Amino acid sequence: MASDLNFQLSKKTHIFHLKVWVLLAIFVGLFIVVILLLLPFCFSRKKSRKSHDTLSIISKIPSVCKEIRVDQNSASNYGSRYKNPLAYQDTYCEKDSDKLLSHSNIDKMKDFDINSQSGSLTYLEKDGTFESGEKGVAGTVHPTNVPSPLSGLPEFSHLGWGHWFTLRDLETATNKFSKDNVIGEGGYGIVYRGQLINGTEVAVKKLLNNLGQAEKEFQVEVEAIGHVRHKNLVRLLGYCIEGTHRLLVYECVNNGNLEQWLHGAMRQHGYLTWEARMKILLGTAKALAYLHEAIEPKVVHRDIKSSNILIDDEFNAKISDFGLAKLLGAGKSHITTRVMGTFGYVAPEYANSGLLNEKSDVYSFGVVLLEAITGRDPVDYGRPAPEVNLVDWLKMMVGSKRSEEVVDPTIERRPSTTALKRALLTTLRCLDPDSDKRPTMSQVVRMLESEEYPISREGRRRRKNQAGVEETESHNRKSDTDSSDRPILMTKTRSNQ
Repeated sequence: MASDLNFQLSKKTHIFHLKVWVLLAIFVGLFIVVILLLLPFCFSRKKSRKSHDTLSIISKIPSVCKEIRVDQNSASNYGSRYKNPLAYQDTYCEKDSDKLLSHSNIDKMKDFDINSQSGSLTYLEKDGTFESGEKGVAGTVHPTNVPSPLSGLPEFSHLGWGHWFTLRDLETATNKFSKDNVIGEGGYGIVYRGQLINGTEVAVKKLLNNLGQAEKEFQVEVEAIGHVRHKNLVRLLGYCIEGTHRLLVYECVNNGNLEQWLHGAMRQHGYLTWEARMKILLGTAKALAYLHEAIEPKVVHRDIKSSNILIDDEFNAKISDFGLAKLLGAGKSHITTRVMGTFGYVAPEYANSGLLNEKSDVYSFGVVLLEAITGRDPVDYGRPAPEVNLVDWLKMMVGSKRSEEVVDPTIERRPSTTALKRALLTTLRCLDPDSDKRPTMSQVVRMLESEEYPISREGRRRRKNQAGVEETESHNRKSDTDSSDRPILMTKTRSNQ
C-alpha cells in the first residue's frame, strides 16, 4: 500500500510536468504564507476596535458632567438676598483646636481659620495649582493658590475635569487593594486608602458590580459632584473605567466621621465640645445650601447621616457618599422615586409617598443636628420605649419643659441657654412634619450663625421700647420746628439703636 502511495505521488502532472508531491508542498507553503500575512491585519483591527470602544466610554464622561453648571442668575439673586453670595462668613475664627476636644490626653492642635471659604465657585486647574476666588463679607475677591493633588501626574490622563486613572495605577496606590488598606465598606463598594505616585493620599472607592448597580452609582456620583467644588464637600479627584471595573478616587479625609466621634472609635481620642459640634454642623449646612440653591440642577443628597459627614484635621465637615443623590431640575418641585436612605434619618413624607425634594435633606439634617446635641442614636432599641425614637423623645422633653436635660452629658462645658435654645429651635423647625414649613438650608445657616436667634423676652421688650421711643421722637420731630433739637434727637436715636 505504501508503494502505491509513493507511485501516485511520484506521477508527473500537466503543470510544468511537476510531480504531485511537489505541487502539494507548494500549496501548503502558499497557505502558510497567506496566514502569516493576514495575522498582523487581524491584530491591528482588534486593537483599533478596542481603542474605539475606550474612546466611546471616555466621551460619555464629560457629557454627563455638563449637567452640573452654575446658574449665574440664581447665584446673583442669592447673593443680593444675603449680601454675601454663596460665601457664608464663619463665626469660628482663629480658635485653638485644643478647645474642640475636652480630653486630658490632647494638649494642643493646629490653629484654624475658616473665614468664608465655603462659597468659592471659581476653581481653575492649571499648572498644578487651584485658583479659587473667595468672597469675603465686603465682597472683595482674594485669590489663593493651593497645590493641586493631581500635580505631577501624566498630562494625557486629564479629561476635562479630574483625572483618568488606570486600574494598574490604583492597584499600585492601594498595594493591589490590600485588606490592610480598607477604611470603609458598604453595600455598594469598598473604600481603600491609597497613595498616588506624586505622594498624594487618596481614598479609592471600588464599586461592586451587583446587577449593574456599580454603573448606576458611578454615573450618579460623577453627575452629582464631578464639577462641584466646595470646602465642605469631599472632592472627587478622578475615576477609572476598565471593563466591568468602576472606581472613584476622592481626597483623603482621615480624621473619622461624625458618627465615630459621637458613638464610635474616635471617642478614645476625646469628646467633641459644643463649639466643635456646632462648627461641624454649620459646615454641613453650608454645603447643603450650596447643593440646593447655588447650582443648577440642584442636588438632593438623599442619605444625609452622621456617618456620611467626614471630619478633617481642623474639624471641618465634609459631606461624602453621593451614591443615592438625585438631580432636581429647574421648575421641578419634587420627583417620585423609590425610597432609599437610612432608617431614622428619612423624612416622613418621602418614606410614605416617595416624593423627594430638597426638604427631605433638611429633615435628615435636623436628625443629625439633634444627634450631635444629645449624643444619642436616631433609633436605639436598647433604651426605654419612650426614648427609642430620638425625634419623639425630643418633642416629649420639650413639651414637658425639660429641654435642658437633652444635652449630651459627655460635654463638660455646657452651652449657654441661648445657644441651646438656638440649636433646639433650629432642630425642631427642620423636623417639622409639614415639609413646606421647614426652612431652606440657607435659612438654617443664618439661624445657626445668628447671635440674636432666638430673640429672648428681654430682647423683645427692648425692641418694643426702642420702637416706642423712635415713634415718639419722630412725632416730636414733625411737631417741633426748633432746629436746635434735631441733632440732639438724632444723637439719642443713634445711641438707643
